Amino acid sequence: MRPFEGRRILLGVTGGIASYKSAWLARLLSQEGAAVDVVMTRTATEFIAPLTFEALTGRPVHTALLAQGHALDHIKLARQAHAVVVAPATADFCARAAHGRADDLLAAILLATEARVLLVPTMNDHMWAHPQTRLNSEHLREIGYTVLNPEIGALAAGEGSGEGRMPEPETIVAHVARLLEDASFAGRNVVVTAGPTRELVDPVRVLSNRSSGRMGVALAAAAWRRGATVTLIAGPLEVPLPAGPKVVRVETTEEMSAAVNAAVGTADVLVMAAAPADFRAAATASDKIKKGASSPSIQLAPTPDILRESARHMRAGAVRVGFALESHDGLANARHKLESKSLDMIVLNDALEPDAGIGVETNRVTIISRDGSEEQIPLMLKREIADIILDRVRDRMRLEPAAHRR
Repeated sequence: MRPFEGRRILLGVTGGIASYKSAWLARLLSQEGAAVDVVMTRTATEFIAPLTFEALTGRPVHTALLAQGHALDHIKLARQAHAVVVAPATADFCARAAHGRADDLLAAILLATEARVLLVPTMNDHMWAHPQTRLNSEHLREIGYTVLNPEIGALAAGEGSGEGRMPEPETIVAHVARLLEDASFAGRNVVVTAGPTRELVDPVRVLSNRSSGRMGVALAAAAWRRGATVTLIAGPLEVPLPAGPKVVRVETTEEMSAAVNAAVGTADVLVMAAAPADFRAAATASDKIKKGASSPSIQLAPTPDILRESARHMRAGAVRVGFALESHDGLANARHKLESKSLDMIVLNDALEPDAGIGVETNRVTIISRDGSEEQIPLMLKREIADIILDRVRDRMRLEPAAHRR
């Protein structure tokens, strides 16, 4: 992810059983290219050793407000950080932060920093539901902090399941990235489609393709990081869903078409990265088709043309981006699709090129714009291509960062 390159993240860890997840969070942030400074409360060190974080980040761990020779650590660490993340944030820490206390190193850093702050409350579900905890959380939001609500799941000490569980580190990383991005899509609605569709032939067989949904998921995640409100309309995926976007699950091309038409009325951008089936069985067999002496014949019928139909539901000025997966005459076919479906931009993939296109992690594409320009993108990860595509959409919309982010 581009947001982490050259950035310093201050990771605060408070005393809770979920602090074991913070070790993996520190690892993920480091892998993304960030320099991670870990600050632990005294109670946190009773759950997990500081040495664990030092080994994972390659950097010293800070624990005391008035450590000998480090009396101004709270100022130095606060000023150097591009983002401050407290995960887990206990009920006690949230209360102290909400009231501006500075009675340990981590709390003092919150008062001294000008960086964006993400708090991840994690506690027993009854503690989270208490009115005082909720008031503290709302006050922290009013101050300007981002507060990521806990998830529903298994709790510690045999307490069963409830709302109080720390989100998975991968989810927290996505929220940190959103803090660090330029917010150029803030206030914009973006609709992205991803994955294949499946058309029933009989109760157990389908017509489909090898699309994994990786490109569409990467685009939805990148648009959300940049501040957009994102609706991801997804067929059967082979990759995890991204944190942040609203997800609408569909199975058939007709279902995807209906979901797109329902979503694009308020959209500023539609990115049609899905690979919907072009044909369905004209009649679906009610029973499984048995293998016999002769091969069965299946009559095909066309499925809805989602891009063409969606144009009638979109408001004037919205940007429409399509994809073209071609095995021959790629440029000519892509240009025809660009014109015939009233697109502003189309992304051409070669279906026959090794390590590119459908079902793999990398791609090599050509971005063709309505003004006739062509931009060839060399082989790279699809999530990197997603950022390039959104850069081009941003340029077309003449968007500027909504707020300065350090």
